Amino acid sequence: MADGLVDQQQDQSGAARSLPFHLEPGQLPAGGDDPSGFDWREAWYPVQFLRDLDRDRPTPFVLLDRAIVLWWDRSAEAWRAFEDRCPHRLVPLSEGRITEDGLLECPYHGWAFDGAGQCDRIPQAPPDSAACTSPRSCATTLPTAERQGLLFVYAGDPNRSDRVPIPVVPYLDETPDDWVCMDIMRDLPYDATTLLENVIDSSHICFTHHNTIGKRTNAAPMDLEIADRDRLGFRGIWPEGPRKGTLGSQETIFIAPATLWHDLTLKRGGRTLTVVYATPTRRGQCRTFARFPFAFPSKLPSLVMKLTPQWLSHPSQNGILEDDQIFLHHQERTLETWGPFPNHAQAFYLPTAADALVLAFRQWTERYRSDPFPGQTLGPVLGRRQLLDRYESHTVHCKACRTALARVRQLRTALAIAAAAGWTVAPILTALGLGIGFVASAGAIALASAIGWWRLGALERGFIEGRTVPPRNFPTRTDAKAKAQAIATENATATATNEPAALKSTPTSSVR
Repeated sequence: MADGLVDQQQDQSGAARSLPFHLEPGQLPAGGDDPSGFDWREAWYPVQFLRDLDRDRPTPFVLLDRAIVLWWDRSAEAWRAFEDRCPHRLVPLSEGRITEDGLLECPYHGWAFDGAGQCDRIPQAPPDSAACTSPRSCATTLPTAERQGLLFVYAGDPNRSDRVPIPVVPYLDETPDDWVCMDIMRDLPYDATTLLENVIDSSHICFTHHNTIGKRTNAAPMDLEIADRDRLGFRGIWPEGPRKGTLGSQETIFIAPATLWHDLTLKRGGRTLTVVYATPTRRGQCRTFARFPFAFPSKLPSLVMKLTPQWLSHPSQNGILEDDQIFLHHQERTLETWGPFPNHAQAFYLPTAADALVLAFRQWTERYRSDPFPGQTLGPVLGRRQLLDRYESHTVHCKACRTALARVRQLRTALAIAAAAGWTVAPILTALGLGIGFVASAGAIALASAIGWWRLGALERGFIEGRTVPPRNFPTRTDAKAKAQAIATENATATATNEPAALKSTPTSSVR
């Protein structure tokens, strides 16, 4: 292994095992064969959860600035990925349809393609035409694979794809019955490298995610170590682990170029992983697949998680992603001013061991000139509303949330009708003299329907947009007490100087 480091670790039984980023005999490395660089095209990337793909229609996607279309090939019982352009007139095939005989049909002139990209028919060509036999009539295909509930696409040389390992979590295949998994996907408004740098940094959780998954009071010095590293990844160790060592030790695995996970072995039994894929779409954009596998020491928590609908956890998981979404969008633009491959040890001030994994990741990008979009620059800064959008970045791509949103809207409509009917009927019943009981019942139905309509409105917004104020910035009781003390002090000072406290505390911009 590079740098003279050991290339094995111990599993829970004490036996040596290969690290997930090491190659087995006969495999080829991700990133190409150049030992001094890393080509992001030569790797497998997840593009969608299998459960969220629609077998009846083509799905567009962008991978490494390359438009592709995903579709279900009924004859082969497999998902296909093509370049999203018809060889005829270059229109996107994703605007077409899956035909009755299971082909991908172009929307413009009806050219149809089989799963291998071969043109099956050209309606405008005479029966004896050889047009379909020309290589120029074929669609461009990309290799695909289905693993661990995800559809992966290989972005580079198809001849390498069968020998380049797919970046899956090996433990989930080794003992599949031990794990139950929560997961979410989202399109993010910053680069894959920015996401990876953020997720690999456990020290930010106490502050950025305060009141969601962290607490400021858990912040403490962190002694992180880099145990193994090479061109294909590295392993980090946090012996003490989160929450000042109360949970257990944590191991971090980075598989180049865009996969990492934190592996936390709990002191009280069980194990939990935080797995993040950062699929590069365009400069300044990526799609993340965040997975949270749990191995519980008892069956009850697993059963509860399995019975919980996916959409029920997605609003809160989206909120966690939004905790740092705005400032990361701005951070990478500041970093861009340092040039295409900045020295991060100079651009950042990293004085503590808590930044060891961040530094290791950035040293990897620098050493191997690893950039998914070399030579490209970031686009304009987005507004807060765009940055906090959930509908286009998640809901339309998530079958569970899309279905739940439709049902919430239907129920809100029904409740609105019930509320309107109740308020309309109540005075009519009064005028007819049918008694207070009937009137009260109509009013109660109207009131309950109105309350339900209002409460469901908050749920509906959770599928459409994020919070404008992150929970870490919510006022706390301590903040309220300190504010009250400050006002009391101002009032006392104002009394002594005969100056109204209200005027002293009014911002200049609001004084008229």
